[in-house]
Amino acid sequence: MTALADVLKRRIASDGPMTVGAFMAACLTHPAHGYYVTRDPLGRAGDFVTAPEISQMFGELIGAWCVIAWEAMGRPAPFALVELGPGRGTLMADALRAANVRPEFLAALKLHLVETSPVLRREQEKRLADFHPSWLGDLGELPPQPMILVANEFFDALPVEQFVRHDSAWHRRMVTLDGSGTLALIESLDPVRLDDALDGAADGAIVEMSPAGQATAFEIGSRLRDRPGFALILDFGRSGALGESLQGLRSHAAEPILANPGDADLAAHVDFAALAKAGSIAGASAYGPLPQGAFLKVLGIEARADALARAEPARAKDIALAVSRLTGARAMGRLFQAIALASPMLGVPSGFDSAPFVQGETPTEDGE
Repeated sequence: MTALADVLKRRIASDGPMTVGAFMAACLTHPAHGYYVTRDPLGRAGDFVTAPEISQMFGELIGAWCVIAWEAMGRPAPFALVELGPGRGTLMADALRAANVRPEFLAALKLHLVETSPVLRREQEKRLADFHPSWLGDLGELPPQPMILVANEFFDALPVEQFVRHDSAWHRRMVTLDGSGTLALIESLDPVRLDDALDGAADGAIVEMSPAGQATAFEIGSRLRDRPGFALILDFGRSGALGESLQGLRSHAAEPILANPGDADLAAHVDFAALAKAGSIAGASAYGPLPQGAFLKVLGIEARADALARAEPARAKDIALAVSRLTGARAMGRLFQAIALASPMLGVPSGFDSAPFVQGETPTEDGE
């Protein structure tokens, strides 16, 4: 039994069953035993590998995208360059190295990193100290400036709630204790009303929704409504809430979510349609989703790979393998998707000319 499992069992015994979302939040961010609070989870020695750790090309192309976005904004100075969940700082370090082709861009930016993990903040500081980043707990701490925001594999770690269809009604899934005192999943007795479009689902169907993800997308959209800017979101997922995807990940292998609370990553597929809708309701324009493979190819990953291979022939096979992992349909190229949010007064974000477009809407006074 993990230390956090003991904490959660005592909490459930005292307060009753907890939602899957509350369980996920505790597993990842508990102040003493949370997964992201206590370790660096990245790399071969960790539990998973992200795109920036696979190849420098990924971050370099994102850096080029940011420069193009800044120029489309009219080259504001200063402006906020924001990354949500920066990991070790690898993506941003590669992006800023590539952005060095526009020294004015580097001079104008104010770097803000939204990160709660003290372990990862130390890693980010090692790589990004020259840019004097400020660390934020959430977007609400961000100053009111024009903004370019990047979020790579951030939304998949935000808590999701699960609902199960029984007797033609939806019931919230909860975490409780079984007769032997072991963590177990149950469905609440009281039915829950969800979107009418989901009413046709068969009994036994599962829906996942991320209120935290939608609230974050709404916050981003609100900022882009009020000041010029762009946001780029890349993650693994789908368009739609139907289907169970939440799983644990430990030592690069999947496991049940209740197996090792606090000692395993928990992640769920991102509902890109829900993020795009939340951002557009807030007042931004939304583009995508676009498969990551197609997006990176539009940005020029193949040309960049050729240039790297010519410069370092001994690494040519590794470079080609990295391109295949990042863009291949059987690797990250199709499962991973990209969407962009943009201020309505700006044009189509770079790379999204062929992507679906969601027209921004004027929000009501209460933001709904």
